Amino acid sequence: MALLYLSALHLTVENQLNGALFPLGYRTASNMTSANTTRFNAEAAAWDSNPNVVVASGLAHRAILERFRGRSSPTSKLDVLEIGCGTGLLTLALAPHFRSVTAVDAAEGMIAALQSKLSAEGCETNNVRAVAAMLEDPDDERIRPDAAAFSRGVEGGTALKPRRFDLVVSHLVLHHIPDLLAVLKTMFGCLKTGGQVMLTDFEDFGPEARRFHPESRMEGVERHGIKRTDIADLLERAGFVDVRIETAFKMDKAVETEPGSGDKGPIMTFPFLICKGMKPGAGRSEPQ
Repeated sequence: MALLYLSALHLTVENQLNGALFPLGYRTASNMTSANTTRFNAEAAAWDSNPNVVVASGLAHRAILERFRGRSSPTSKLDVLEIGCGTGLLTLALAPHFRSVTAVDAAEGMIAALQSKLSAEGCETNNVRAVAAMLEDPDDERIRPDAAAFSRGVEGGTALKPRRFDLVVSHLVLHHIPDLLAVLKTMFGCLKTGGQVMLTDFEDFGPEARRFHPESRMEGVERHGIKRTDIADLLERAGFVDVRIETAFKMDKAVETEPGSGDKGPIMTFPFLICKGMKPGAGRSEPQ
C-alpha cells in the first residue's frame, strides 16, 4: 500500500543486492519521503474506489488466512502488525480473526481514513489500533498498546519490555522500499520468537511487469515487482528461517496501451507472491 520506508538511496553493491536500483533517477531520502507521503495523502480519500486495490486486498486476505489454518478464530490470542496498512482494507478483514491488529502507515491521510472507518456508526471492530508512523525501530513506543488495549487483555510492552507480535503482514509495499534488507530486519525485530512474516506483492516476471503501474504513477516505485530468489535471500539474511516464496494468486488488470498513454488498454494478468518466514526460537506461535 502506502510507502513506509524511504531511506537514502545509496548507490552501492548492497542496494543492488536488495533490488533497490532501476532507472528512475537518484532521489534523496528527504525528497522521496516528502513526495510519496504527499502522493498517498492525496490519494487516501479515493483509495477504496479503485477496484484493483479492493480486489488485491481481498485476495491477499484470503491468501494469508489460508496459510494460517488452525490459527484464526474470533478467540485467537495472536497479535498482528500490519506495515503499510493504507486505508485498512486488509486490516479490517484480518481483525475478526486475531486478538489485535496494529496498523501502521507513514501517510497520515491513509491513517485518518482508517480511523474514520473505525469510528463510523455501526463499526463493531474494537481490536484495531491505527498508527501514523514510519516504523524503523522495533522498540518504537508508538506501536506499544494503549490503555484501552491493556483493558482488553492484549499482551503488550512496557518501558522494560517492548511489544512483540505473532505475525507481521504487508501488502503491496515491498516494491516501494529502497532498502529491503533494513525493513525486513525491522520486521524480524518486531516478532516474537516463533512469529511469522507474510508479505504479498506482485512478482517481477520480466520487463512486462513494469506495466503494473501507469507511467504517471512511477514516483516511489523502486522496483517492478518482487523477484523470488532475491526476496528469499533477503529474508534469510534478515534472520528468518523456513523461508518460502509461493504464488499466492493472480490478478487481471487493465494496463496502458503504450507507456504514458494514460488509457486503460489491454488486460494483463499479474502473479502475486506471498513471502513467508519465521523468527527462530523455542516459542513458536501456533505453527501450521
